[in-house]
Amino acid sequence: MTLVSEEFPAVVPYRAEEITIPADVTPERVPTHIVDYSEAEQTDEQLYQEISKANVICIVYSVNNKKSIEKVTSHWIPLINERTDKDSRVPLILVGNKSDLVEHSSMETVLPIMNKYTEIETCVECSAKNLKNISELFYYAQKAVLHPTGPLYCPEKKEMRSACVRALARIFKVSDLDNDGILNDHELTFFQRTCFNTPLAPQALEDVKNVVRKNLTDGVRDNGLTLKGFLFLHTLFIQRGRHETTWAVLRRFGYDDDLELHQDYLFPLLKIPPDCTTELNHNAYLFLQSVFDKHDKDRDYALSPEELMDLFDVFPYVPWGLDVNSTVCTNDQGWITYQGYLSQWTLTTYLDVQRCLEYLGYLGYSIIAEQESQASAIAVTRDKKHDLQKKQTQRNVFRCHVFGITGSGKTGFLQGFLGRNLVRQRAIKEEHKSYYAISTAHVYGQEKYLLLHEIFPDFDFLSETELSCDIVCLIYDVSNPCSFEYCAQIFKQYFMDSKTPCMLIAAKSDLPETKQQYCMTPLEFCRKHKMPPPQSYTCNTAVAPSKDIFIKLTTMAVYPHITHADLKSSTFWLRASVGATVCAMLGFAMYRALLRPR
Repeated sequence: MTLVSEEFPAVVPYRAEEITIPADVTPERVPTHIVDYSEAEQTDEQLYQEISKANVICIVYSVNNKKSIEKVTSHWIPLINERTDKDSRVPLILVGNKSDLVEHSSMETVLPIMNKYTEIETCVECSAKNLKNISELFYYAQKAVLHPTGPLYCPEKKEMRSACVRALARIFKVSDLDNDGILNDHELTFFQRTCFNTPLAPQALEDVKNVVRKNLTDGVRDNGLTLKGFLFLHTLFIQRGRHETTWAVLRRFGYDDDLELHQDYLFPLLKIPPDCTTELNHNAYLFLQSVFDKHDKDRDYALSPEELMDLFDVFPYVPWGLDVNSTVCTNDQGWITYQGYLSQWTLTTYLDVQRCLEYLGYLGYSIIAEQESQASAIAVTRDKKHDLQKKQTQRNVFRCHVFGITGSGKTGFLQGFLGRNLVRQRAIKEEHKSYYAISTAHVYGQEKYLLLHEIFPDFDFLSETELSCDIVCLIYDVSNPCSFEYCAQIFKQYFMDSKTPCMLIAAKSDLPETKQQYCMTPLEFCRKHKMPPPQSYTCNTAVAPSKDIFIKLTTMAVYPHITHADLKSSTFWLRASVGATVCAMLGFAMYRALLRPR
């Protein structure tokens, strides 16, 4: 009542009516409902209901009444703890009222109580009569809810809790833009602006580092803040009652009150209409390139297992399994190359965009790229029907489903796309094999991603997902007389009347060709159904297999409306191939140029 009227009431009722303090008059900008309780007017059941609804509870005692202080531990705290969950205790504020009636402080008596019960956030002595610390008391109550000490700090051990250390360590690593283990002045200034919307003056930066230097021998290195120094600063904030500073940082980087990354942060709303696909946009690729550059310490355009684990250090788990190495391009040592790294991100975005949003969240995309959320990294393409009508597309990722009987050469075809000949393929363990392969192909000078998906040969049932693609690849083994029939049946049952372009691949073309046990030859079949002629392919080569066939597949996927006559034209494929060679050389040269100054 004193808080609202700013004067001591002459007549005090047993219980004040519920008071709501509007958000605009509080420092934290949150509305606050204050509920009074009176034993004289209310039942125990009403008390229990209020306790269950409360975000914070103030236990008021009289500083001049010893029994009143004793009742805090003998009655009130046990009663509240009985009514609240052990893992999510409600923060308590001890309020010593009537300080105007005594000359001494009750703090010495109350301090052991505070040390015993970790749920007690603070103790405030006040006087309703003199209006001393009244508004402060409610400020501390708000602060106990919005910036609780419990999840951050263990008062018994006088150190930060492990969950808080883990969260701050991730924040440090995300903010360490050059991955040198220290936050330099540029990184500290960016961090300050990101979390608090204000730059840090040069003198203030030096003052911060000097405080760390005085207290910690290895807190500052090369005039930058180490992880130990960063954690020490936050421990200092908490110990000095400035929890809001640490909480502001944690919440800016996506953490909730339990120090878990918030679901809204990891999975921002993204609407994807039917028949539309998801791709990364230009800004996302620039961000992912900077992440690769940050961790490719030896500048070999590939990520070693150690560099990859360092990249995933900000994740709660390792997101990529060993099958990734057989899904994308790797170097001779089996390490994921720059091209392979971007391909895997492209694959994840296309197949499981929610997982991509989650991964970008762990990497701090919205913070480092200064975007509202990870959703801004995603380009949702238009309906494929519009592309067909307009005979052009803005899409960059095209899906090719690969059909063929077991042993027809599908897996070899997928691995050949990634530049692996038969010798390199034999080194891949069975449990590490993948049903996907993704890399780039250049069509008329434009870089496009081709995603190959090996479909399990179950003729009796093919799902909508298995039939939904941009181009179909039908593979048969030239040395197996029973191999082509499966391709013919799949085509006639599922794709003969569809608008999806199809291509027939004569795999294992290095082996002697056997007559196929079918009513017509593969070439006659292609002519009858207005398909391009069968394309010979082998991955049994001394060097990397040819990529020409994949350029043809990508071109057919990009231009599904091109005529059969165009497909047979040698100049059509020559133009596509020349464009691919020029773009590949330019792309690699540009990436090297980008890295050189660093």
